[in-house]
Amino acid sequence: MKCMKRIALLLSCTAALAFGTDLATVKNVYLLRMQKGLDQYLANRLTNDHLFQIVTDPKLADAIWTDQIGEGFEAKLAELFPPPEPVAKAEPAEKAEKPGKNQDPSPVEIMGDTVNKLPSLTSLSSFGRAKGMLFLVDPKSKEVVWSTYDMPRDASSKEMDRTANDIVSRLKKDLKKK
Repeated sequence: MKCMKRIALLLSCTAALAFGTDLATVKNVYLLRMQKGLDQYLANRLTNDHLFQIVTDPKLADAIWTDQIGEGFEAKLAELFPPPEPVAKAEPAEKAEKPGKNQDPSPVEIMGDTVNKLPSLTSLSSFGRAKGMLFLVDPKSKEVVWSTYDMPRDASSKEMDRTANDIVSRLKKDLKKK
């Protein structure tokens, strides 16, 4: 049963590579925080193997590494890449304030917007997250460029480094196929 699941996952990853954004065009990557600090080990392996350039500014990245996709990831993308602000229209001349007229600012203008801007906790929850999954996502098209499954056995440094090494090895192998 486990073997069949892994084969199905492998086939779906291969299909994503065939139809998605080209993995070979990815040069700069940004890593989102991952469970058990895997992002740090992965950054180390990717850098040491000269596979990708790790960037600390997501706007410079061709792709983003994440261990989850869905609402939480979409919220993080919206935070990292906010939509452009709409251009405000100028007020008509008759509605413009007359010179010399002094008006006291309203409490909202003094204190600013008091609406709670925090995202909902349900969108950031890891409940239901498929542990062991990793995704390389194009932030512009929001397509999954590459994905893999590798579940660390524990959170030890040695195991996290082994997991990152396995992931980078698979990635190298897939890059050579192209």
